[in-house]
Amino acid sequence: MKPTDNKNSIFDRVESEVQCYARSFPVTFTKADNARLTDENGNEYIDFLAGAGSLNYGHNNPHLRDKLVEYISSGGITHSLDFHTKAKEEFLTAFQDHILQPRGLDYAVQFTGPTGANAVEAALKLARLVTGRRNVITFTNGFHGVTMGALAMTGNGHHRGAAGADLSNVSRMPYDGYVEGDFDSIAYMDKMLSDNSSGVDHPAAVIVECIQGEGGLNAARAEWLQRLEKLCHKYEMLLIVDDIQAGCGRSGDFFSFEDSGIKPDIVTLSKSISGFGLPFALTIFKKELDKWQPGEHNGTFRGNNHAFVTATEAIKRYWQDDAFSKDVKRKAAIMDAHINEIVSMFPKGTVTPKGRGMMRGIACESGEIADQITSMAFKHNLVLETSGPDGEVVKCLCPLMIPDEDLNKGWNVIKTCFDAVMAEHMPEEKMAA
Repeated sequence: MKPTDNKNSIFDRVESEVQCYARSFPVTFTKADNARLTDENGNEYIDFLAGAGSLNYGHNNPHLRDKLVEYISSGGITHSLDFHTKAKEEFLTAFQDHILQPRGLDYAVQFTGPTGANAVEAALKLARLVTGRRNVITFTNGFHGVTMGALAMTGNGHHRGAAGADLSNVSRMPYDGYVEGDFDSIAYMDKMLSDNSSGVDHPAAVIVECIQGEGGLNAARAEWLQRLEKLCHKYEMLLIVDDIQAGCGRSGDFFSFEDSGIKPDIVTLSKSISGFGLPFALTIFKKELDKWQPGEHNGTFRGNNHAFVTATEAIKRYWQDDAFSKDVKRKAAIMDAHINEIVSMFPKGTVTPKGRGMMRGIACESGEIADQITSMAFKHNLVLETSGPDGEVVKCLCPLMIPDEDLNKGWNVIKTCFDAVMAEHMPEEKMAA
């Protein structure tokens, strides 16, 4: 599907074929508010994509927008490399006081280039710098970005195939639940690391998503993460948690690892850390790991003053107490109810609930079915994408600020689409079973 119905549009004539989302949602959007998008013809859509998780606080959050407009109008610093600015000072203060300190995390904060992939690159480089080792353990279905170091950690064959070069210094292990049955992936990793003939070089680090976004909304159990942390300590490997999509409240807590009680050595953040969809990324890590020489990992846009302003307001407004977190968990329960209802509509094992918190979805038997469901949803004015190795998971990443009315309306559309599409793919007697 082309980005627009007009084959002579500027998008078709000029923009590269690499574009992706526009093919699934072939309209031109002009306005947005919270969980609503409006196209140039005045049609409104409920947004269950939210900038691939970059808009946790909704489109054009008025509190964040007003602070940004005020800052710009005052002549505040826009670009500053890594100079000290008032906007950076206020962000660091808010992040320290309301995010790190209450969670007992004594971390240094590194402003990387503005993308999640760059935060991952910094984390990998730092782990290798600190340990003097090159190999990194990553997991099946992991996704960490498409720059070369991050891409080596990524499992998806479609993205890896575009590299055009070797993707090395990585050992891939089974994620929690990847192998069906009683398979113990932590015990397997322990055996591989303890055996000098396993072929696994002593790793510098392990990188993991507590909830795998692009990999299909696979959620690791708290007990598995706790055992992974102990394994890292046993073999003196650094534990890196990639919280780029699952962080900033998406799981119900600010960090997706909080419910497990682990304390990673390094954490990467991006997407919703700015609070407003502005490019911004952080690599945060235990202070004893801060072995960087000045400028050793740099970039022209390491730190975004406009993003500092909106991120500071988001933290102060939503993370000074647990009211926002409780509301996210309340909405997650609403989503659970809708998902359970949809799953109950079909024979056991036909569709499967996925994810945790407000990072949820439903796995279908094939990517073809999931694609048909999301395409039909768009015809019902719902923006929704798929994930998973074969695109088989219908994935919901709606804004955390979404009104209950829009949340319920969107899931009712999904329910209607599942009912219609599944009826085409299943015998009538099986549907009735």
